Amino acid sequence: MSLYTYAAPSQFYRLAGQLTPWFAWSAALLTGVGLYVSFFVAPTDFQQSEAYRIIFIHVPAAWMSMFIYLVMAFWGAIGLAFNTRLSFMMSRALAPTGAMFTVVALWTGAAWGKPMWGAWWVWDARLTSELILLFLYAGIMALWASIDDVRRGDRAGALLTLIGAINIPIIYFSVKWWNTLHQGSTINLTKAPSMAQTMLIGMLLLAVAAWFYTIAVAFIRVRRLILERERQTEWAKDILAKEA
Repeated sequence: MSLYTYAAPSQFYRLAGQLTPWFAWSAALLTGVGLYVSFFVAPTDFQQSEAYRIIFIHVPAAWMSMFIYLVMAFWGAIGLAFNTRLSFMMSRALAPTGAMFTVVALWTGAAWGKPMWGAWWVWDARLTSELILLFLYAGIMALWASIDDVRRGDRAGALLTLIGAINIPIIYFSVKWWNTLHQGSTINLTKAPSMAQTMLIGMLLLAVAAWFYTIAVAFIRVRRLILERERQTEWAKDILAKEA
C-alpha cells in the first residue's frame, strides 16, 4: 500500500490507533530500564558526585525540546508546500509535548546549575536561547488559539514555526560560539563520548523512551484533532456516536 494512503486523515486515524499502544508500552519499558541503569548501575562521577545524575533527565529533555521543534517545522513546511491537512495537525499535536520537554530541560538545568555554578539561573547563551524556545512554543500555541479560522491559523502557526527554527542551531552551537558556563556536548558524532559506557547507555535509553512517548502522545492528540475537523464526515460521525 502506498504511504500516500495515510495522508488521508481517516486512514491515518486508524493507523495511529494501531501504533499508539506499541509506542506507549515501549516508552514505559525503556523508561524503567533507563532509570534503573542511570540511577543504580551507572557509576558516580568523580567530579560532580551524585549530582551529575540529573543529566539523565536533563539531556534527553533538552534533545527532545529541540528535535520536536524541528519536526514541527518540517510538518509546517510540508503543509505550506502541499496544503496537506494532516501535516498541520501533526504540528499542532507535537507542540504541547515540545513545550513540556523544554520546561523539564530548563527546570532540571536549574537544579543542576545550583550545585555546579552556585546559582539557579544565569543568563548563559544556551540557557537564554532555550528559554526563547519555550516562548516560541507558547507563542505558536497562543497564535493557533487566537485565530478562529483553523486553516488560516495552521498557516500562520507554520510560518512562525519556520521563522523560529533559526533558534535551534543557536541553542546547539551556543557553547562553541560564545564563552558560556554551560559545558560542551558530551556526545559528539565526530569523536568518542566523554563518559562511561553505562552512563551513555542510560542516557540513550531515556532519550529513545522520550521519543517513543512523544510519538504515542502525538498520535493520541492528532486522533482527537482529526475527529474534531472531520466530524461532519460519516466515518467520524460513527466513531463519535460510539464514544458518546
